[in-house]
Amino acid sequence: MPANALDEVECLGELALSGALRPVQGVLPAALAARAAGRTLVVPKENAEEASLASGLKVLAASHLLEISAHFAGHTPLPPYAPQGLVLERPPYPDLADVQGQAAAKRALLVAAAGNHNLLFCGPPGTGKTLLASRLPGLLPPLEEQEALEVAAIHSVASHAPLRAWPPRPFRQPHHSASGAALVGGGSRPKPGEITLAHQGVLFLDELPEFDRKVLEVLREPLESGEIVIARAHDKVRFPARFQLVAAMNPCPCGYLGDPGGRCRCTPEQVQRYRAKLSGPLLDRIDLHLTVAREATALEPISGEGPSTADAAAEVARARRRQLERQGCANAFLDLQGLRQHCALPRDDRLWLEEACERLNLSLRAAHRILKVARTLADLEQADAIARHHLGEALQYRPEPLP
Repeated sequence: MPANALDEVECLGELALSGALRPVQGVLPAALAARAAGRTLVVPKENAEEASLASGLKVLAASHLLEISAHFAGHTPLPPYAPQGLVLERPPYPDLADVQGQAAAKRALLVAAAGNHNLLFCGPPGTGKTLLASRLPGLLPPLEEQEALEVAAIHSVASHAPLRAWPPRPFRQPHHSASGAALVGGGSRPKPGEITLAHQGVLFLDELPEFDRKVLEVLREPLESGEIVIARAHDKVRFPARFQLVAAMNPCPCGYLGDPGGRCRCTPEQVQRYRAKLSGPLLDRIDLHLTVAREATALEPISGEGPSTADAAAEVARARRRQLERQGCANAFLDLQGLRQHCALPRDDRLWLEEACERLNLSLRAAHRILKVARTLADLEQADAIARHHLGEALQYRPEPLP
């Protein structure tokens, strides 16, 4: 085989003792790098479809080392692989209309989906917090091509099997006993953690105060920057982590603080200690805080109660289109310059909001997040400017001060 035949070629796969080529993981990121370098990629046949997702890349698929030798020796050329196209599967998401009552929580879920805002549900056990969170992926728009490629590349690295279908928006739900390494990634050879596996999707943290405080604090930087950097002695690895955080918690250790039946026996010190597990900077980065109250027991649900997932998703899609046409991103990702340009207020409304923030002792970051939520509320109404009632509703989603 001529030595210069491999000058513009990259080969990726596992070689068996018999000479057979076996599939490997992480092919899509390698294919994207090979395309950027202008090189041809040789892979096992099982990985060829995944490698072909990098459009414009010449892919050669083989099942045995002898086929590659014959190709580069000029005896039996391998034809460029003709992709069949991965299947686009949109899983059947649970319907929002199945959740009984909780009109305010459904409204907050709609706002969170429309603007990509982080959301925290607080309420006693059995009020539907987890049920509501599981409905969020069905409200989000389908992945764009570049977003789908990013999610597929992460899936390619983390999964032990070649891609068979385009992945949907991720919904990750780690247990509260998860370690920091499980959440952010790590290891001697760093691997993606839960926040990277939730990239372009939803990270749901149930029983939020039960997570170790040090584990929760690592969420602060990714929530702002959309990426996580894992440093090792010899190298740094940068993983994408642009996720939407949805969390749920009880109001106190027993879960029944404020219950009309007086079931709560927690002391103020116990409540304070429980809520102190969540730091102010972390709570500041959550745009929507909502108390989920207990609904009256009704074993026969009212048919057609509240919007269905399809109706809510259509409303979310309209609001997202307005945001992309206006600023090129969801409202939650607006930077300071974009905030001043697209969330400008009349003088009277600006002074009113400033006074409200002073009375509620809110930080400047919280005030900026109120503006982003108000902009989303205006987009849901297809309004060009933020009005006073948008600001009023956005203020209602800020957390109540501790007792």
